[in-house]
Amino acid sequence: MENSIEIQNLNFGYDAGKMILKNINLNVPKGSIYGFLGANGAGKSTTMRMIMGLHNDEGNSVKVFGQPVQKLYPSGLQNIGSLIDYPAFYDHLSGYDNLNIVCKIRNLNVGKIDETLALVGLTDARDIKMKKYSLGMKQRLAISLALISEPELLILDEPVNGLDPNGMLEVRELLVKLNKEKGTTILISSHLLQEIDKMVTHLGIISNGEMKFEGSKKELNEKFSFQKTKFTLVDAKNFIPFIEKAELLSDTEISVLTHSPEEIAKINKKLIEKGAEIYQINPVGGLEDWFMEITKQN
Repeated sequence: MENSIEIQNLNFGYDAGKMILKNINLNVPKGSIYGFLGANGAGKSTTMRMIMGLHNDEGNSVKVFGQPVQKLYPSGLQNIGSLIDYPAFYDHLSGYDNLNIVCKIRNLNVGKIDETLALVGLTDARDIKMKKYSLGMKQRLAISLALISEPELLILDEPVNGLDPNGMLEVRELLVKLNKEKGTTILISSHLLQEIDKMVTHLGIISNGEMKFEGSKKELNEKFSFQKTKFTLVDAKNFIPFIEKAELLSDTEISVLTHSPEEIAKINKKLIEKGAEIYQINPVGGLEDWFMEITKQN
C-alpha cells in the first residue's frame, strides 16, 4: 500500500543527551484517516512538526509523498494543509478577510473562501470581525485555513479543541466526508479517544517518545483483544477472592480484564457456582481501554 507519510528510525531531541523521539517508525497509508494518539508530552506534536519540516531532519528519516521533507518544501506545501501551531489571525479583520490575505500570500484561489467557510459552518460569520469570534469559531477558522488549498494531505493537531459536542460532530463528519469523497489523507492527533475512535481507519500510539503500536483498527483489535467486563451482583465484595485480578468498583460491581466472550462466560459460571446473584454483565471495551493498557506497558 502506498504511503503519504513514511517515517523510519527517527530520533530527535533538542539536547543530544535527552531525546524526545526515539526510533520512531510511522506509516500513514494514502487515503487513510490516521489517528495519532499519546498523552501530553508523548511526542505527537514534535513528530508532526518534523513531518512539516519545522525541525531539522538530519537523518532524512521523514518522507512525505515519497520525498524527504528537505526536498519537498516549500513547494510541496500547496498539497498539504496543517493545523499544528494555532495560526495568528488579525482580530480587527473578518474571517473572510483573514482567509483572503492567506490566499493572496500563497497565491491560492480566492473563489474557494466562501466554499471553505461553508464547510466549517462559518458562512453566517464571514463578515464578523475576529475579535468577536468565540473560541470554537476561531478553531473552525483555523481548520478552514488548513482546507483552503484543497490539500491532498491534512495534518491536524488537536483540531477539535474548544469545540462543543455539536461542533466536534460537525468536524468529524467534515473530515470523514473529505476522506471519502475527495480521497484526502488525514493525520490527526487528539486526546479525545472516543471521538478519534469514530473516524479513524488506522492508529499510531506513542508513549514517552516511543511507538507502542501502529496499524489498522482491525489489527489493534486482534493484537489487544481485551476489554474490562463489569459484573453487577449482590454483595460483590464477597466474590472478589474467587475471580483472578478482579477489581471491586462498589458494593454491587466488580470489574475483570477479559479477552473473549468465552472467558466472560467462564467467569459468570464460576460466580454462579459460588452463589452469586448476578443481574447484569456489561463488557466495557474499545480504544480508551486499549490505549490505557498499551501506554502503561514497558
